[in-house]
Amino acid sequence: MAIIFPAFFPDSDIRSQRRSSIFARYFSTMLPPYLDFLQLSYRPDLQVLFMRWGRPVSSQEHRQGYGAALELARTVSTGRWLVDLRSRGLASLEDFAWILTDFRVELAAALPPAVPRRIAYLVAPYHADTIRARLTSLEPTYPAALRQSAVVRAFTEEQPAQQWLRTGKD
Repeated sequence: MAIIFPAFFPDSDIRSQRRSSIFARYFSTMLPPYLDFLQLSYRPDLQVLFMRWGRPVSSQEHRQGYGAALELARTVSTGRWLVDLRSRGLASLEDFAWILTDFRVELAAALPPAVPRRIAYLVAPYHADTIRARLTSLEPTYPAALRQSAVVRAFTEEQPAQQWLRTGKD
């Protein structure tokens, strides 16, 4: 069962859901703003946050989406993320480098040290070589402590990605 947060419905629906939903009473303080390009959900049984991008986005939207996801991750205390880029495509090299540096620092600071931090990118097969090449070229240029603060891998299938998120083993 996934929890899909009501903040990702139009504003008029949010108000009616907040008034009538027990769920909203529990989670109303953790609802990020509505983003038409991103669906966030959390599976408590897997302890995985899902980011499903719906379309290509600007650099500003990219960072806004990660900010909303970080807010949710902090609230549910999860560092296991499945980021589905199949409908969106890859971020620019600059935005990807931002994730691997600045955002990693934010993610590490947002969660207790005992929480594992793993980001699995789910990509279309034709993007797999590109994202893996980026990881191979960028990761060695960063300090080991930064790389270990959140481990990043790319996958073309969801099942292996979820298994890696759960176990941390390739």
